[in-house]
Amino acid sequence: MDSFEINKIVAAVLMVALLVIGIGKLSNLIFHVEKPKTPGYTVEVEQATAVSSSAKTAVEEKIDIAALMAMGDVASGEKIFKKCAACHSIVKGGKNNIGPALYNVVGRKTGAVTDYKYSKALASYEKEWTFEELNGYLIKPAKWIKGTKMAFAGLRKEKDRASVIKYLNQNSDSPVSLP
Repeated sequence: MDSFEINKIVAAVLMVALLVIGIGKLSNLIFHVEKPKTPGYTVEVEQATAVSSSAKTAVEEKIDIAALMAMGDVASGEKIFKKCAACHSIVKGGKNNIGPALYNVVGRKTGAVTDYKYSKALASYEKEWTFEELNGYLIKPAKWIKGTKMAFAGLRKEKDRASVIKYLNQNSDSPVSLP
């Protein structure tokens, strides 16, 4: 191929580039569109606020614990508790494993097992294990009590949580009456 052929190819490519750019500029002159001074709509954005402990108690109150507990049953709670049994014992007089023994847990003060070393967060958590507290804790323990050592992912299904809570309540010297 001689230099004349190469010049024709380069000229053709340049001509196409100039035509594309030129047509774009020409169309902008012919079809001029003015942008509006104010947009056609505005987007409302809410400011995010930090969740305080009072908001946490408000969330607790919104949960109808009686309806939640009606979903669960002890038999499926026993099956679901097998996930917990790797770290916790549920028998009367059972020893602490990785986690504390959970016999008589419903109605007991948090961090009350004397021969178990709790995390600082759980030891200083001044509440009792009520149905509401257990429900919130079982959703995601690390989120409910920040700084807890329990690395359990949680139980997302309401029926599963209610079943486990009923099973824990049944494994007690004096089970608490259901709400």
